Formats: sequence, structure tokens, C-alpha cells
Amino acid sequence: MTEQRHLPAVVLTTMALASLAAAELRVPAFTAYLDPDVRGARVSESAGITRWNDPSIKVLWFGDIKTPGKLDCAVMLRLAEGAASHLRLAVAGQSREATVTAAGAGVVTAAFGSFDIAQTGYQRFTLESLNAPGQPAGDIETLVLDGPAAREARFNGKSRRNAASVHLFYPVEKDTKVEAFYCEMIGLEDPVWTYYMACGWHRGYFGMQINSPTERRIIFSVWDSGSEAVDRDKVADENRVRLVAKGEGVYAGDFGNEGTGGHSHLKYPWKTGEKQRFLVTARPTDETHTIYSGYYFHPDSKKWMLISSWRAPKEGGYLRGLYSFSENFGGANGHLLRKALYGNQWIRTAEGQWIELTTATFSHDPTGKADRLDRFMGVEDGWFFLSHGGFVPGSTPYGERFTRPAAGRPPTDIVLPD
Repeated sequence: MTEQRHLPAVVLTTMALASLAAAELRVPAFTAYLDPDVRGARVSESAGITRWNDPSIKVLWFGDIKTPGKLDCAVMLRLAEGAASHLRLAVAGQSREATVTAAGAGVVTAAFGSFDIAQTGYQRFTLESLNAPGQPAGDIETLVLDGPAAREARFNGKSRRNAASVHLFYPVEKDTKVEAFYCEMIGLEDPVWTYYMACGWHRGYFGMQINSPTERRIIFSVWDSGSEAVDRDKVADENRVRLVAKGEGVYAGDFGNEGTGGHSHLKYPWKTGEKQRFLVTARPTDETHTIYSGYYFHPDSKKWMLISSWRAPKEGGYLRGLYSFSENFGGANGHLLRKALYGNQWIRTAEGQWIELTTATFSHDPTGKADRLDRFMGVEDGWFFLSHGGFVPGSTPYGERFTRPAAGRPPTDIVLPD
């Protein structure tokens, strides 16, 4: 390892990491998480983990071990000349300590010895600083694994630490004129940077978000026409959605960087574990325009309220491509579990007929293909569920279809504001 000490940590994809059979396995520091405060140090692809001066902050890696046996563990870190660092690594219920001193400024290796990995599956690697508060623990570059248990081990080697986004799609008979889409949802876990989306369609999405420990939102957004993905200032006037109306206390503005369009949100402290109700409607105004509206059943007033309505160009039709999803939009805490229930889905046709949607198909974003396999869909207590993150063993195959029990009764209390 001497010749490699002054090389930067190698950035490896998940598949590349998994393909290193019995060879030494090097997991970049920028793929790790910080606990309990994600801001307790700095994580970057170029420098690894820096400014780690608080011993209450732990550095966490998660890896899927495919082969039981001995696992030799070390950490490569940068120290100032003459500096020392005392560290502890815990894996599979065992912990080892190591102290390193830098003879000169550069990269040194803290070797923790061998750990016994008795079972396959996800293992958590917890690195702790045993240094005095305020004393730099060193800049962490790489977790180095070797031995039989490193064979075919799987880690996410990319800088994107988000859990995979997961979706459920509702099949609807072709040519159905869907005038309204109704869905109920229960958020079961509440890490920040989570968006539980209930009612999605080909032009927008509607759901609830956790923005910070003190702020939650109900969000309704509609995409512009055209192909601009980032900057709404570049969207031609004839492609822009226009705000028609919004509810009391609702903010409305623009969004970009994921397509562009009109965004609206209501700051409201919706509660984890309680049912939330959402309804999206489509009203064609002519052959080329449709007004899309999002309505939320406010838990306090016990009434439906308008979040916002947007007039969308190059439409003139109804809702299609119906889906729900769960997203981890901030990767710093992508190791945490997110889970929500989705149920009692109905559509109302332009002819006034209510049709229950009891079947849904699972999908995930590219992150879920190989980088993060902890993504699931299923049926629980009569509801569909989506979960992702947590490094939970197993996974749900892309495209798997599920059916929930039918409720049999459409919503009867939908009285929308004028």
C-alpha cells in the first residue's frame, strides 16, 4: 500500500466496486454519511471528509457483504506534519482502535485489523474520533477493505448519496378522459428532504414535503411546455403555464432545474402517521389549453381548499400518466429510511363516472438500478407502500405489479371551493 498512499481516492461506480473480487476494496470517503448532524463536517468529492473536529460526529459507510469471513479494515486520512489522530471503527458488533501520527504532511493509514463477518447482508461501518473536542481528526480519504469478506462486496461508489426515488404507476384504460384524480397518503417516516407525492400526472405533481426540522409544505406544481430543463427565463411565452388562482396563504412562483414551470406551496405542519387527502382536476378550456388545479383537504378546517390552478398551453385534454412517488431530494441523509402509504385511489371521468384504481406498478430512478438497491413497493394493511433508504436488505423488482383490496366507495364529500 506504500506506493498508493499519496494517490487520491479512486472514484468507483457501484458495479466497479462490486466486481473487485478478492482484491483490495477502496470506498471513497465522499460516499459516507455524518451522524447525528449532517453538517458536522464537510463532505466533498474532491477532498473527502474535512473539518471533522467534533468527536460527537460519526462517519458512516454502508456496504452489502456477499461473503462471510474475515474483513481487514483500514482508513486512509490526511494529517498535518507531526499531528496525531486516535480513531475507532465499529463493524458487525465489534470495534477496534488505531492511533496514527504523520511524520510529514500527507496521507497515512489507520489500520484497525481484522473483523469477523458472520452473516451476509448490509453492514454499517462506523468511524469515530477519540480525539479531544476541537482537535482535527484528519481529512478522511478512503475506507480500505481486504480479506475474504471483501469479495464481491457492494457499496455505492458515487458521490450521489440520495436513496433511489421510487414510483408507483396506475394503469388506466386508453382514451379514458380523466377529469379528476384522487389519492390518500400517510407519511410513516419523516427525515428532512423528503417529498411524498400523491397525485402525479403527465404535466405535474402534488404532495407533501419535509423541508427542515420546523417546516413542512403541501406542494402543487405544473410543468411548462417545451424542452427547457433548467432556466425558466429561456421558456418562450407561448410555452409558459399561467397562474389562474391560488388559495389563502399559498405562495406561487416559478421553478426550474427539473424542467420548468409554475410552483405553489402551502406551509402547513402535516403530521406523520395521519391520513392526508389530495385531488387534481383537469378542465380543458379550448383545443390547446387545460386548467389544472390541486385541492387539499385541510385537516384543521375539515374542508377542501384550493392550493392553485394553472392554465397549461399545448394541451386541451385531460389527465394521463397517473402515478405517485417518494423522493429523497437531499443526499446528505440518504441513509435514512423513508416510507409512506398510498391508498383509496380513484379517478372521475369527464362523463362523471368514478373508477377505483387498485393496481399499481413499481419503478425507480437510475440510482435504484445498481447504486442503491434498498427500494421497495408492496401492499400493507390494504394500502400500497413505497419505501427507500435505510439500507434494508432485499429489493422489489422494477416493473412488479401489485393489487390492493378495493374500497368500493368513491369519495362522497368532495365539495370544491369556487
